[in-house]
Amino acid sequence: MFVIETEHLTKSYNGFLAVDDLNLKIEGGEIFGLLGPNGAGKTTTLLMLTTLIPPSSGTAKINGYDIIKEPDKVRKSIGIVFQDPSSDELLTGYENLKLHGWLYDMPNDVKEKRIKEVFELIELTDRKDDLVKKYSGGMRRRLELARGLMHHPKVLFLDEPTIGLDPQSRDRIWEYIKVLARKENITIIITTHYMDEADKLCDRLAIIDNGKIVVSGTPEKLKKGLGGDIIRLKAEGLETAALERLSYVVNVSSSDGVVSLTVNDASGHLQEILKTVGKVESVEVRSPTLDDVFIHYTGKAIREGSPEGGWGDKVIHARSGGR
Repeated sequence: MFVIETEHLTKSYNGFLAVDDLNLKIEGGEIFGLLGPNGAGKTTTLLMLTTLIPPSSGTAKINGYDIIKEPDKVRKSIGIVFQDPSSDELLTGYENLKLHGWLYDMPNDVKEKRIKEVFELIELTDRKDDLVKKYSGGMRRRLELARGLMHHPKVLFLDEPTIGLDPQSRDRIWEYIKVLARKENITIIITTHYMDEADKLCDRLAIIDNGKIVVSGTPEKLKKGLGGDIIRLKAEGLETAALERLSYVVNVSSSDGVVSLTVNDASGHLQEILKTVGKVESVEVRSPTLDDVFIHYTGKAIREGSPEGGWGDKVIHARSGGR
């Protein structure tokens, strides 16, 4: 059963097409990733799906409810964890969840039972009476996950769920997200600029660029779809033209003095590639990652820790057919 379905979902602003004829089907219980460079249409898509802005044309259904005709029912079916912290730091963790329960008009007995459940789920029961301003970044993020779950949503939207967290806190949040999808039987939609996060968490994902979905599938399928191994060469002033002419080279990209090649049978052709390019500082051979998939389909590389910029590394495509 599809919990989220978009039908020709489109949004334009003063002639600019932010989301262009988007068609998505997401099954119940999936963890689904929506990836894309800044300005690709991710945020606009989420704003429409959560009924915060209307589409210019087309529509979508969330939990069977139309976002245009039944927005109130859609809102009762969803939870949202925003990128920026939105819990009240002058209230305790318990008070934040209690306030959320009031906003959703939850009966007192149901509300208290649910607060207890979600605090146990995020392992913060012993800190529930502490002011939120005393929470660490990871604890605050977990509290906001709990708040998004208070009213038993069918769909939970997570916008950059681990941004700004240290690696240990990120790993814990990942584990909580997996547990939430299983124990709460909910569908989770994630936007993230961390490719390792998308790889570990998402059952499926879609890459959106210029308002359109350019590719979708499981992380493993997308990585295998590149059709070869990755060779990274570091050298000053390395020319790519000769590499692009090699028949077994599927794709060539260049960024910050590093040339990346997608190659059929890297081990069998490495010596010839090194002879072709001449002197290099370093060589790396590995299997494709989601970063490679992202570059292949968008022509841009993402810079770690810079979600609001840092896009636009130059990419040269050779016989890739990727765009």
